[in-house]
Amino acid sequence: MTRALAARAAHVLAIELDAELVTRLQSEFSPDRVTVINEDVLSFQFTDAAARAGDRLLVVGNLPYYITSPILLKLAANHAVLDRAVLMVQREVADRVSAEPGSRDYGLLSTTVQLYGPVEKLFTLPPSSFSPPPEVHSTVFRWRFAPRVRELDLDEAGFLAFLRQAFAQKRKTLVNNLRAASFTADAISVALAVAAISPRARAEELSLESFAALFRCLNAERAAPRNEAAPFKS
Repeated sequence: MTRALAARAAHVLAIELDAELVTRLQSEFSPDRVTVINEDVLSFQFTDAAARAGDRLLVVGNLPYYITSPILLKLAANHAVLDRAVLMVQREVADRVSAEPGSRDYGLLSTTVQLYGPVEKLFTLPPSSFSPPPEVHSTVFRWRFAPRVRELDLDEAGFLAFLRQAFAQKRKTLVNNLRAASFTADAISVALAVAAISPRARAEELSLESFAALFRCLNAERAAPRNEAAPFKS
């Protein structure tokens, strides 16, 4: 992968945790083409790298399956300095990040990733493509960073916390999860009505737009004086 990128990119920042592989990469590539960084990607400073490059970064990687979700969240948190990412992950993870509302795979990871931009699955590889072969299929997907936070009029940190609350117990209805998150029954009932969401709905049925409408309504209710009706907006 590093060879292929070095032949095409203006410059490659190769983030590698394995010290032995770092030595091999440094011996093979000239530093004016490839900068090899012996570091855990979860601690890598994408903002500093983008500042040095003078541009938003392109990310390419075959993600370690045991830390795939933390890496995706790391990229989401650095969306402002990233243009797009092309990533290989376990097929089931690619199905989850690209899932649509109402599907079996749709959940917290789907909504979180898609909040920061559209996802497109590109192709899937069988275990026989690797040596040694893993026990799973692998899928490559493209993630274009185009955050929807401003478009949906959201408080980013608050909305991410809200999504975690909404998906806390996937088998429970959205109402039950919101009650467990300390929203009152009256506030939930009014917000669901304003956002045009069924009281029987489960979190996996809602689009990002519906989640955003519900979040705004609940926040408006909490902010309103006790003796006044909240000015809900859907």
